Amino acid sequence: MESESHEIGVLASHHSPDGRTSFFVLHDRTATWGIPGEPQLIALHLARDAEARTFTADFVRLPLVSMAQSWLIKRGCPTDVIGLPEGTGTRPADEATVALQRRLMGDGDNFAVLFSYTEDDGPKPEITVLLRALDDRAPYPYRVLLQEVDTGTWTHTLREGGFETFEAADAWLEDRDTPLPLPAPPPLRATGARTPAAPAHPPASATGLRPGRSR
Repeated sequence: MESESHEIGVLASHHSPDGRTSFFVLHDRTATWGIPGEPQLIALHLARDAEARTFTADFVRLPLVSMAQSWLIKRGCPTDVIGLPEGTGTRPADEATVALQRRLMGDGDNFAVLFSYTEDDGPKPEITVLLRALDDRAPYPYRVLLQEVDTGTWTHTLREGGFETFEAADAWLEDRDTPLPLPAPPPLRATGARTPAAPAHPPASATGLRPGRSR
C-alpha cells in the first residue's frame, strides 16, 4: 500500500480480545486518481506476535465491500463484527441488494475475480465485476455483478447475472444493451472454509475490457 496514511479511510474494523489479530475494510481515496477503474477498497489482516514483538500484514484490493468482508471472514474475522457502521457509505436500496451482499460475504471464496471496474467519475457511479466459479461443475460459472449508486438518495443496488461462457459475459460487459440475465443464478453450494485460490487470469481479450456505456 503506497498511499499516504491520511488518504486511507477505515470503513470497518475488528480487533481480537487478545490483541493478536486485527481486521480492516479500508477505502483508498487516492485510487480515483490512479489507474482508471482500479478497486478502491482494501481488506487488511494484521497478525501480531507479542513475544517476538513482530507482526505480519496480508491485504488485497477488492471492488465491493461484501467481497472485502468475505476475504476477512475466511481469515478468522467473526461475520457479525465487520459490518459498516450506520452512516458509512451508501445504503442498500432494497432487500435484493441486502440478500446478495450477504451471500457474497458467505461464498465469495468460491469465485475468482477476472475483472472489475470502479466508475466514480460521472453522474451514475457504478462498479462492475466479472467472476468465475472455482468449481467447474457450477451452473452459470461466469457471474457479472453490477452495483449502481443513486446520488440523490445516497443508496445503491447490487445485481447479479449468470453466463455459461466467458464470451457471453464479455459481450454483455462490452455492449450493456440488455438487462442482466434474470432471475439471478442459484448460489453455489457451501464448500466449507478454505483458502481462496489466486485470481485466475482472464483470456487475452479481457485485458483491455472496459464497461459499456451507461444507459
